[in-house]
Amino acid sequence: MSSATAPTPNQSPAAVGPSVESTGPAERSSGNPFTEAVAACDRYFFAPRETKLLGLLRWATGLMLVYTHLVWGLSLEAFFSDDGWLPRENVLDYHRSAAEWSFWFVVPDAWLWPVHVVCCVLLALFAVGLFTRVTAWIAFAIVVSYTHRVPTALFGLDQINGMLTLYLAVAYLAVPGASRAFSLDRWLATRGQSEPSPVRPSWSANLGLRLIQIHMCVIYTFAGLGKLLGVSWWDGSAMWRTVSNLEYQTIDMTWIAHHTWMSDVMTHVTAVWELTFWALVWRPFWRWPVLATAVVVHLGIGAAMGMMTFGLIMLVGCASFLPYDEAVES
Repeated sequence: MSSATAPTPNQSPAAVGPSVESTGPAERSSGNPFTEAVAACDRYFFAPRETKLLGLLRWATGLMLVYTHLVWGLSLEAFFSDDGWLPRENVLDYHRSAAEWSFWFVVPDAWLWPVHVVCCVLLALFAVGLFTRVTAWIAFAIVVSYTHRVPTALFGLDQINGMLTLYLAVAYLAVPGASRAFSLDRWLATRGQSEPSPVRPSWSANLGLRLIQIHMCVIYTFAGLGKLLGVSWWDGSAMWRTVSNLEYQTIDMTWIAHHTWMSDVMTHVTAVWELTFWALVWRPFWRWPVLATAVVVHLGIGAAMGMMTFGLIMLVGCASFLPYDEAVES
């Protein structure tokens, strides 16, 4: 605490001792590189952060969870019953580990629909932010249980769903109800107040968002490194091979064959973007071009290859890099 006192009417501010605000970086520095590095990591992961962006990510992730799990209902018996495509005994033999747990392993076929409906309701409660500290972890258990029960239908969308849900559950660990922005929890906590209490920052909100950010960087880095192993990503033909694959084609992009330079540009830009995402997205100057490229890439994949849900959930992960005020006001 500073020992400076407030100036009297006959004193100038300069006559009073140095204030806290005047303390420069050199004065605050401990001089110990290790201590400074630990302090920097502490600020990076645990400095309190507002929960507005967290609330937006919860809504986007929760609604995607509700949608993707409702889709399971189109063929629920075929996927989850013992008389379906994947009998539980076969799945248990496939996993060979108790760690790959799923509550579906103990649900009898007669209870498939009641359990499925309850799961969708609980996912909806997580999306709207009701009892969020509890429903977030329940949502994560639901996502893991569905994917472990039907492992042969596991795709990137399911993996990103699980990753985001886990880190959002971590983010809400220390956020009280009144500070859960854009949630029913906050509405219930403040509905009797003439002036609702402000949303207070939380260290766990920052931790959860940082984990999402780091995980997104890891995903793109390894995706880019994996592309370096393919010849088509070096010779520029990868994008043409993608759009000409009839299995995934939802928009006819074969006209690119008459403009090979377009395939070259899109191929190499995509690879460079993934390889440099981890380094550039943290820089304010480069953040917006990097995120804009993410929008083009993922919406392009969604529109041309029929994987819109995957493209959208990846953009939800990318949205973790938005400053919370811009994410709300823009």
